[in-house]
Amino acid sequence: MSSLPFSSRYVAWALRLLVLLFVIVLLIPSVRQIFLAQGYRWLYVFALSFGLTSVATPIIRSLSYRIDALDDPADDESRKIHDRPTPVLGGIAVWIGVAGALAANSVWPTGLGPVLATATILLVFSAVDDVRTIGSWPKFSVFLISAGLAVWAGAQAVIVAPGPIGTPINIALSFIWIVGIFNALNFLDGMDGLAAGLAALIALFMGLVALETHQPAIGWASAAIGGACLGFLPFNFRPGRRATIFLGDGGSNFLGFMLASIALLGFWADANPLVAISNPLLIFAVLIYDMTYITAARIASGKVRSFFEWIDYVGQDHLHHRIYAILGSRTLTVVFILLLGACLGLAALALRAADPRGALLLLIQAVLILLLVTILERRGNKLSAG
Repeated sequence: MSSLPFSSRYVAWALRLLVLLFVIVLLIPSVRQIFLAQGYRWLYVFALSFGLTSVATPIIRSLSYRIDALDDPADDESRKIHDRPTPVLGGIAVWIGVAGALAANSVWPTGLGPVLATATILLVFSAVDDVRTIGSWPKFSVFLISAGLAVWAGAQAVIVAPGPIGTPINIALSFIWIVGIFNALNFLDGMDGLAAGLAALIALFMGLVALETHQPAIGWASAAIGGACLGFLPFNFRPGRRATIFLGDGGSNFLGFMLASIALLGFWADANPLVAISNPLLIFAVLIYDMTYITAARIASGKVRSFFEWIDYVGQDHLHHRIYAILGSRTLTVVFILLLGACLGLAALALRAADPRGALLLLIQAVLILLLVTILERRGNKLSAG
């Protein structure tokens, strides 16, 4: 289970004990009160989430080996990039960080509790699917029910003025957004560190927007997600070495669902429709772009002919596969995509302070960046085919 030399294992265990001590100190009520009194509740949530996930991940990894919850490359050698059975229940460790930090925060704004509860059910369902494959109909049903519960809890887009026609349109768009985003993050969970890294980036930019717009609840939730992802990454993204544990469908669906729902629980701008619509689109742009590109390509090529085929289809035609065909390095591919996400997220922040002309130029710039990526993808596709 471990190829580290004795000295390295000793250092690893020492670091884990330090992190455990760090978590214990954070859980002391008087320590928590110090953060709150100084106005750093968000930092407390972030630090506790990071610590809890860091402590929980090796425990969940050991448990995965015990119950044989592993992704075995021998099951499908054509699409696996790892060379040994790897635990797939990393999402549980991330959940422990997010749920534990939000619970310790002890403040549950409207909608956040039901969204977290629904995300937990989705995590459990998807974790079962990681170990024992579940059919399309049950997946489709759970996806729709999960999105419905989030919308009921208040995660609703307001694109059209509410009314007899506007309200159903907003609800439908909310369903599409939630199901689309958490599936998109799941689709990109194909290289070590990519899904967790993207989720951390999105949470960071959402937290910054929440800070600007005075939405503490969105900020705390974003901090919890960002901290958990960063606590998980040292086990999942190790340049030059393989991941020791995967998020699994459970983890990527949980993170995607939380991020998509939280984005709809808050607001993005006051009296500025351009910012309100473009900000989340830019922050989630990598997910939206990959989902849109592969869906159009698969339909055009006849690879998928129904929604259920779309859910079940597994192929090496995603953004990370095609960039990898060009760069030849998984680490560089992940870094490239994360930098792409950072560029688009920074454009979202800059757009908030721009005048209409500047905002339009930033949006055009974002489109041009994605067009450049499309050119790279098409080149990568040719290289892969060759």
